[in-house]
Amino acid sequence: MTKVYRYLTGEDDVNFCAKVTKALNEGYELYGSPTMTFNGVDVIVGQVIVKDVESESDIPSGLKVAIGQL
Repeated sequence: MTKVYRYLTGEDDVNFCAKVTKALNEGYELYGSPTMTFNGVDVIVGQVIVKDVESESDIPSGLKVAIGQL
């Protein structure tokens, strides 16, 4: 089994909430506490999500490429 890691970021708005909600419905789980910062105009938030996958075919293709380059 492999664990897939993603760090979602964006402005603190409904679009960010939708991004996290979509990931949770795809089987990801929240990991750790969310982060927040202010760029002088907007509040920017981040949240780590993780998911256990059974096979390599369940790993997103971009992540597979990046792992192969390590």
